[in-house]
Amino acid sequence: MSSQLSYATFISQGVQRATGTLPNGEPIFSSPITSTLISGTEDALLVDPPFTLEQTARVGDWIAKSGKRLRYIYATHGHGDHWFGSVQLAQRFPGVTVLATPGTIAVMKLNATVGREKIFDRDFPNLIGETPVLAQPIPETGVTLDGVPLLPVELGHTDTDESTVLHVPSSGLVVAGDVVYNGVHSYLAETGKDGLDRWLAALDQLKALRADVVIAGHKNHALADDPRTIDETRRYLLER
Repeated sequence: MSSQLSYATFISQGVQRATGTLPNGEPIFSSPITSTLISGTEDALLVDPPFTLEQTARVGDWIAKSGKRLRYIYATHGHGDHWFGSVQLAQRFPGVTVLATPGTIAVMKLNATVGREKIFDRDFPNLIGETPVLAQPIPETGVTLDGVPLLPVELGHTDTDESTVLHVPSSGLVVAGDVVYNGVHSYLAETGKDGLDRWLAALDQLKALRADVVIAGHKNHALADDPRTIDETRRYLLER
């Protein structure tokens, strides 16, 4: 990492779903969620808050313990499990600005309404707080911490439409959201043949960034944030 910025991750463990079971009768849990805190001398940016009230409270405690002022929250894509908690964090850390690309914001609005009704409130009843979309469009030139640019990179469809990553070129860091998965099953419900081809193209774009660190939005906490996850995700998609 650059001497100017550091990063840390918090893995929120999966939550038991109220609906459905595995073929062997065991309960189904949501995938673990990675939240990434990128820190400068005094200020920090959080990528992808989790979605339940309990998960978000724990992430908030972790941020507070860092001693940094939370200046920004960035959502890589519109799935609610990567931004619903931004509302509670904005209440806890006054002055924080929530950011996303315009395309992601449009998908966020769908997840705050139709997505909640059809998926989140059915599978996780009474576990999620209010979810108004607070996100503002991030500038195309990104934002800075200690003068170091953090850049949004739009990659189109991956496990959902309008997916992005956050790139810190000076550090060789990419916070990849759901463009890559690391040691857990990928979400494929929104991926048909056309979606698969577009996801594979997004992986090509991500690989072209030549990052040294690639942080997956869903990961096994024991695994490293290694760029090989790009090719591992590609193999998973092609062998599914």
